[in-house]
Amino acid sequence: MHDYGAPIGWRLALRTPGRVTAIVSQNGNGYSEGFVSSFWEGLFAYAAMPGPDTEPAVRAALTEDGVRWQYLHGAADPTLVSPDTWLHDLALLNRPGNDEIQLKLFRDYPSNVDLYPKVQEYFRASQVPLLAVWGAGDGIFGPDGARAFRRDLREAEVHLLPAGHFALETHLDAVTGYVRGFLGRVLE
Repeated sequence: MHDYGAPIGWRLALRTPGRVTAIVSQNGNGYSEGFVSSFWEGLFAYAAMPGPDTEPAVRAALTEDGVRWQYLHGAADPTLVSPDTWLHDLALLNRPGNDEIQLKLFRDYPSNVDLYPKVQEYFRASQVPLLAVWGAGDGIFGPDGARAFRRDLREAEVHLLPAGHFALETHLDAVTGYVRGFLGRVLE
């Protein structure tokens, strides 16, 4: 799971914990640690009090500069990231009405954080195998989010790469190698 996919994955795991045999998280938080304040302060302020004073900060994430930043920030070699990635995302974000959907998701994001204690309880009880492959330079979910898994999952495997939020864009082979090795060991 990654980013918005993490809260979805946590909800699925909590609903049917016995069906989850392993978890792979690529920059998908399950702890408050790792939230990079320069990104999240504006979003949490908007979620707490949506309005004309707080909305511009979150709308900035939906602009071309904001989307490009998500792909390039923290990448050791930004030339490896194809402009097609953020331009495609931007085209999808610019569909009529999608901005309002994104704003609604931003307003609801604290409900994901509220779920974290149950997720952590699930980790402690299940000791589900978990691999966290993280872009160490992510300006959204920093590396402390990856390290935090070790607090509740004794055998959590954590790898930090010289990448940003979208580590697959610059480190596909490394991520693939970690995932294959991890799944090969835990799903014997």
